Amino acid sequence: MPKITPVVLCGGIGERIWPLSRKSYPKQFLNLIGVHSPFQQAATRLADAASPLVMTGDEYRFIARQQLNDAGVVNADVIIEPEGKNTAPAILAAACHLAAESPNSVMLVMPADHFIPDASEFTRMVKEAANHLSVRQIVCFGVAPERPETGYGYIRLSEKENVITPVAAFSEKPDLATAEAFLADGSYLWNSGIFMMRAAELLELAAELQPEMLNAVQQAILSSSKDLDFIRLNSLEWSRVEAQSFDCCFMENATEIGCLAFTSPWSDLGDWQALAREKEVDSSGNVLHGHAHQIDSLNSLLWAEKDGLVLTGIGLNNIMAIAMGDAVLVADRARAQDVKTMVTQLKAKGVSQALSCERENRPWGWFETIARTEAFHVKILHVDPGGRLSLQSHEHRSEHWVVVKGIATVVRGEEEFLLHANESTYIHIGDKHRLCNNTDDNLEIIEVQTGTYFGEDDIERFLDEYSRR
Repeated sequence: MPKITPVVLCGGIGERIWPLSRKSYPKQFLNLIGVHSPFQQAATRLADAASPLVMTGDEYRFIARQQLNDAGVVNADVIIEPEGKNTAPAILAAACHLAAESPNSVMLVMPADHFIPDASEFTRMVKEAANHLSVRQIVCFGVAPERPETGYGYIRLSEKENVITPVAAFSEKPDLATAEAFLADGSYLWNSGIFMMRAAELLELAAELQPEMLNAVQQAILSSSKDLDFIRLNSLEWSRVEAQSFDCCFMENATEIGCLAFTSPWSDLGDWQALAREKEVDSSGNVLHGHAHQIDSLNSLLWAEKDGLVLTGIGLNNIMAIAMGDAVLVADRARAQDVKTMVTQLKAKGVSQALSCERENRPWGWFETIARTEAFHVKILHVDPGGRLSLQSHEHRSEHWVVVKGIATVVRGEEEFLLHANESTYIHIGDKHRLCNNTDDNLEIIEVQTGTYFGEDDIERFLDEYSRR
C-alpha cells in the first residue's frame, strides 16, 4: 500500500462558534470534545501514516507545534503561510513540498477542525481509497446527509462503478428548499472537505488548470526559509498568489474526480448546532456545559465556559446562551449560521472581543487580563517550564511583578536575580528586562502595568528565543 501523508490545514478562525472560538485562539486548538483538540485529533487520526505536514499561519505556529509535541507528534513539518490565501494555494504548497521529497507521495488533505470519533474505521476507509486511487485522480470524501443542511456543500454521485464512485457535480451551500430536495433525491452527499491525491499528479493538473497560481506557489516554496523548526514561505512571492478555494480551482474543473462515502460518524463542528449534536442531552433535549443549570427549558444550549461563572436558564425554548468571561452570546438555535454575521459587525465596530480572548497564548505560556482601566492594566502571567520572555523595554508603561507560584529569573538592566513566591520587583519605563522560568515547575506572576498606553505593540525586543518580530 502507498505511504499516505496527512496534510492538516490549520488556519481557520471558526467564527460561527464565537465567542468560544476567536482569531487569537480558534476552535481547532480548543478541547471541544475529548482530551485532545480537533487539531491534535487530525494530526494523529491516521494510523501507520507518515508524519503529518501542517499548513498554518504565523500567529498559530507556536500553538500548533506545542500541541503536536503534547500529542507525541515530533517529526511533523510545519509550513507557515505569510497570509491566508484560502485552500487551493495551501494544498499546492503542500504538494510542492511533498513531491520534492517523494513524487509518488499520496496526500490526505484534512481540515484541522473536524470531529471523527472512529479513527480505526477512518483509517480503514482512507487505506481503501489509496489502494483504488487512479492515475491523476482526486478523491473526495462524502457524508450521507442526515438533515437538510444549508451550511455544507453537496456532492452528486454518478452510478457506482467501483469502491470509488465518480462525481457528477458539486453544489455550494444551498438554501433550505434545495437542501430538502437534495436529501429527498438520495444521490447527494455532504462534502466533508477531505481530499486525497498524489502530490506530483496534483502539480501536473495545476500546470494545466492553474499555471499562474502554481508558478507563484513554487517560487514561494523554492525561496522559503528555515525559521526555528518551521518552514516559512517567502512572503513576497506568496503575496503574488491568488486566493482561491480548492473546490473552485480543481474539484469543479478536473475530470478525474471520485468520491468515497464515509462509513463512520463525522462533523465539521462548524457552528453551535453542530457542536451541540456531539454533546450529551438531558431528558428535555437541553445541552448543559460547565456550571449551567435550567428550569422548564426545552432543546436549549447553555454553555458556561469560565471557571466560577454560573449560567442559568428558565423557561427557554430552542435558545442558545454562551457565556464567557468577557462576552455572552444569546440567540435562537435556528440562527446558528448567523453568528458569523454578528462577529463581522463587532469587528467593524472595533470591539476587541470579536477577535481576542481574555487569555492570550504565547510561545512561553500565556497571559490573562484581570482588570484594566485607562490608568492601569493587571495581568496574570503563566510561564511554562523553560519558558523565556524576550529581552525587551517599554516606552509608555512601567511594570510591577509579584511571584505567586514558582521561581522567576529576572533580568533588569545589568542585574539578574531570582524571585520566589510572595516576592516582587519593579520595572521602570525604558528599562531593559526579561522574565524566565528556568525550573521544571510552572511560574505564575501577577503583573501590574501603570502608564499611558498598554498595547502589545509597546514592546521593543532586543533578544527573543522564538524569533518574533
